[in-house]
Amino acid sequence: MNKLRLMTQNQWNCTNNNEVWEALGLDCSAAVRMKGHIQIFKDLMPDIVGGQEVNMDMQMLFKFYCLEENLPYTIVWGNMTPLIYRADKFELLDTEYILYPAMVADFEGKFNDANSKSLNLGVFRDKQSGKVFIFATTHLWWMSDERRPGSSEVRRRQIKQATELLAKYQQKYDNCPIIFVGDMNARFNSPSIQYALGEGGYSHAYHLATDYRFEERGYNACGPKAPGTWQHTPFETAIDHILVKDIPEGAISRFDRYCPDYYLTVSDHAPAYIDITF
Repeated sequence: MNKLRLMTQNQWNCTNNNEVWEALGLDCSAAVRMKGHIQIFKDLMPDIVGGQEVNMDMQMLFKFYCLEENLPYTIVWGNMTPLIYRADKFELLDTEYILYPAMVADFEGKFNDANSKSLNLGVFRDKQSGKVFIFATTHLWWMSDERRPGSSEVRRRQIKQATELLAKYQQKYDNCPIIFVGDMNARFNSPSIQYALGEGGYSHAYHLATDYRFEERGYNACGPKAPGTWQHTPFETAIDHILVKDIPEGAISRFDRYCPDYYLTVSDHAPAYIDITF
C-alpha cells in the first residue's frame, strides 16, 4: 500500500492583469499567478490534482514552469478542468471528459459559462502497488437560485450525471475506489452534495479523516477587483469538496485546505487535499 496525496484546486480563470490590480502595484496575470501555483505544488507535492478554471494559457504556463522547476507533472486535457498527475508514479488507463449542457429542461437561461462546467475523469494505476482507482474533477454551475432560478436543481442534475458516468467506469474496472473532487459551488447541506452522499453512495473525505480535519471554508474572494482575505467560516460553508466511494476503512488520514498568505493574490479557492493510503 502507498500513501497518496490527492487534491482539488480552482486556479481562477484569469489571463491578463487589469487596471485595478495595476493601481495597487500588483499583477494578476496568468504569467505571474502560475508561479504561485507552482509554489503550491512545490510545497505540497500532490500526486494527482483535479483542476478547475485552468484555461489554456494557464495550462501552458504551468507546464513550462514545471519544466523549469523539474517537477514531474503531466496534464490530461479537460478544457477548464484538467487532471494533473505524476507520470513517474501513475499510469493513465482510461479517461473521459463531458461538458455539462448549457440549456436545461424546465429552466430558462444558460447554465454553463465559458464552457467551464464539466467533468474530467481518469482511471489510474499506481506503478508501485498496482492499485487501480478512479480520480475525477468537476466544476458545477455557480449562480444562486435568486440570481438564476433553478440553479440548485441544475447542480443536482450535473452531479447526478457525473456520478452515473463514474459508476459505469467503476463497474468496468472491477469496482475500484473513486475519488471525486471539485469546485461544486454548493455547500455541504445543498441538494447536490446531499444527492452524492445519498443516492450516489459517496462519503465526504472530511468525515473519514482519522488524524486531522481542516475546519474552515478555505476561501478568500481573490478576484478582478482585489486580492483576497481568508474567510473564517465553518466546514459546512465550503464549496470545494472531496468525495470518495468504496475506499478501505481508515484509508484517509488527513483532510486539509492549504491557506498560505501568498495565495491571496493567486486564487480565491484554497487547494483542498487528502492523504490516503490504499
